[in-house]
Amino acid sequence: MGIIERIISVIKSNLNHLISRAEDPEKMLNQMMIDMKEQLMNAKKQVATSIADEKRLKSQLEKEIEQSQHWEKRAMQAVEAGNDELAREALARKAEHDNNTQQFRDQWEGQKQSVDKLKDSLRLLNKKIEEAKRKKNLLVAKAKRAEAQKKIHDTMSGLNDSAAFDTFDRMTEKVDQMIAEAGAAAEMNEEFTGDQLEKKFDQLGNADGILIDDALSQLKAKMGKTTTTEVETQTQNQTSEGTI
Repeated sequence: MGIIERIISVIKSNLNHLISRAEDPEKMLNQMMIDMKEQLMNAKKQVATSIADEKRLKSQLEKEIEQSQHWEKRAMQAVEAGNDELAREALARKAEHDNNTQQFRDQWEGQKQSVDKLKDSLRLLNKKIEEAKRKKNLLVAKAKRAEAQKKIHDTMSGLNDSAAFDTFDRMTEKVDQMIAEAGAAAEMNEEFTGDQLEKKFDQLGNADGILIDDALSQLKAKMGKTTTTEVETQTQNQTSEGTI
C-alpha cells in the first residue's frame, strides 16, 4: 500500500470515528423519519400519476368500444336500407375501432397491473414507516437510558478516583493540625502571659475546693454512700496515720 493510500485510509478512519461520535440517535432517527415521509410523498405522487394514466387509458378504451358499437349500428342501418356498399364502409370503420379497442385494452390492463403493484408497494412503505415510528420512540427511550447510565458510570468513576479521597484525607489532617496548633498557641498564651506570681496565689485558692471534696467524702461515708475508691483512700490515710 502506497503512502497516499495509507494517508487516505487514516483520514477516512478518523472521519468515520468523528462522524460516529457526532451521531445523535434521536436526531438521526428523526431525520430518518423525515426522509421516509418524503419517500412516501414521492411514492404517492407516482402512484397518483399512474392511476391517472390508467383512468385515461380506460376512458379511451371505453370510447373505442362505443365507436365500435356505433359503426356496427350504422352498418346494420345501411343493410336495412339495402345499401351494402355503405354497410361495408361502416364495418370497415368498426374494424378500425375494434383494433384500437384491443390495443387500448392491452395498455389499460398493463397499466392497471402496474398501478396495483404500486399501490401494494405504497401500502408496504406506509406500514414500514408506521412500524419505524413505533420503534423510533422505543429506540430513543433506550438511547436516553443508556446515556443516563453512562453519565452515572462516569460520575461513579470520578468518585472512585483515589486522588480525590487522598486530597480529602490530606485536608482533614491539615485541619486537625490547624486546630491542634491553635490550641497549643492558646495554652502557651495562657501559661506565659500575665503576672506569674499572681497565678501561683490564685492556684492556692483551689485548696478550698479540695477541702470541700473531703467534706463531701465524709458526708457520703456517714450516709453509707462511700464508694470503693473512697474507702480505699480512707484506709490508706488511716494506715499512714497509724504508721506515723
